[in-house]
Amino acid sequence: MRKLILLICFILFVCNFSNAQSNISWNTSMNIATSSSGNMHPRMTLDGKGNPLVIWGRMSDGAVFISRWTGTMFATPVKLNPAWLKVASASWMGPDIASKGDTVYVVVKRTPEAADTNYIYIMRSFDGGMSFSAPVRVDNIGDSISRFPTVSVDALGNPLVAFMKFNSSFLDSRWVVAKSSDYGVSFSKDVKASGYSGAAAEVCDCCPGAIVTSGSVSAVVYRDNLSNIRDIWTGISSNNGISFNRGFAVDKTNWFLQSCPASGPDAVIVGDSLYTVFMSGASTKNRIYLSRTSISTGIVNSVSTTSSNIASLNQQNFPRIATDGVAAAIVWQQSVGGVAQLPVTFTNDISKGFPLVYDTVDLVNITNMDIAMANGKIYVIWEDDNSGTVKFRSGTYKPLNTGNAKIVKSEPIEFRCFPNPASDVLNIVSPVEGRYVLNLFNALGEKVFTMESESSQSIELANFPKGIYFVRLIQTNDIESTQVFTQKIIKQ
Repeated sequence: MRKLILLICFILFVCNFSNAQSNISWNTSMNIATSSSGNMHPRMTLDGKGNPLVIWGRMSDGAVFISRWTGTMFATPVKLNPAWLKVASASWMGPDIASKGDTVYVVVKRTPEAADTNYIYIMRSFDGGMSFSAPVRVDNIGDSISRFPTVSVDALGNPLVAFMKFNSSFLDSRWVVAKSSDYGVSFSKDVKASGYSGAAAEVCDCCPGAIVTSGSVSAVVYRDNLSNIRDIWTGISSNNGISFNRGFAVDKTNWFLQSCPASGPDAVIVGDSLYTVFMSGASTKNRIYLSRTSISTGIVNSVSTTSSNIASLNQQNFPRIATDGVAAAIVWQQSVGGVAQLPVTFTNDISKGFPLVYDTVDLVNITNMDIAMANGKIYVIWEDDNSGTVKFRSGTYKPLNTGNAKIVKSEPIEFRCFPNPASDVLNIVSPVEGRYVLNLFNALGEKVFTMESESSQSIELANFPKGIYFVRLIQTNDIESTQVFTQKIIKQ
């Protein structure tokens, strides 16, 4: 019987690839780590060179792990949280990760979630995920309760953390955002980012959300609940997360449901458009949808399914979306004829939409997943509950010829710090022209020196303790195209 099931899966796999998009060349899948590290709710970001960094939870003891791509394989996983910080994770929710260049942030929620003394914490890395600071508390919630942290990074490299907040009775659910202006050392009081559908609205209290940022614009996408209409909405900030003064629906399916589906949206910002992917059961089955909404007007330009009608489709769920320039890809989980599939649909130009065909990256025992893109490569990770591991697969595609279009990279070149190691004086040569801010952080992520300059500079190090430091330059000519440069140095 097992051989028959495997044969059927193989046939389905071949059939799906025979109808695939054929513009992505996929490599063989691999395990990121052994099953002993767990595999709950994997999430992924990219370092300054475009290499994947993957985190996931281990439910048995509340651990959260990270593994870095070394160029040929994933490094041995490193446990991020100390013993006192047990992290909430499950297949449908868990820690989150975001980056800008080699600045990486991981946010977690301490378990049990229902305790008002268990908070949300952030861990920070300034060297591409090789080392992390001790956890810093994010939320100032008093006697409230929090859950579902998600993080993005602004143009200057500071984290914005969105999370769900409740009163002490686990009621009055809403999404809020706490912002840092010192690279995660401290956070402002949270501001509300939901409640736009009506006075009686609450957010769907077991559906994770997402926060995305582009320039000074931030969007929190979440599942709303107004009289059991559980559509996707967004709160919008135009001042870098200081306030969220408006919001609108990005979902026109009008799904009426009297219980929480435990499935949230994901989104990206490209120009003035917010592209949101989400699951809705407004039709006869749970399907994945993509909407395109104007950020400036709040008008939904389109809402459509990500695939055509599929024979024997049981359900679709847990979508994720990623972009690299104007290229974009969407991944989700679906069950066809009782067999789990991992589809990926891809477009070289998101403004022109996606095809209704997809590549099937894997089959059987697929639960939750994530996707990232950079430099003509697509990376997919997923939770495999048969092997108990997080799996990884990469593919390559030919980027759209952009002609003379300007390509902006978050961390295009390194700047010069010499000598390194340094004893008394560190010389710094900026890689960009114009005004910039220079910051020096110690190994704990604490800012120990700052200055503004328009030319190369030297820092006196004689009075600083020996150890590892991180020099960060922020080019501040134009916040919409701000460049952030980070480099590790050693004081001896």
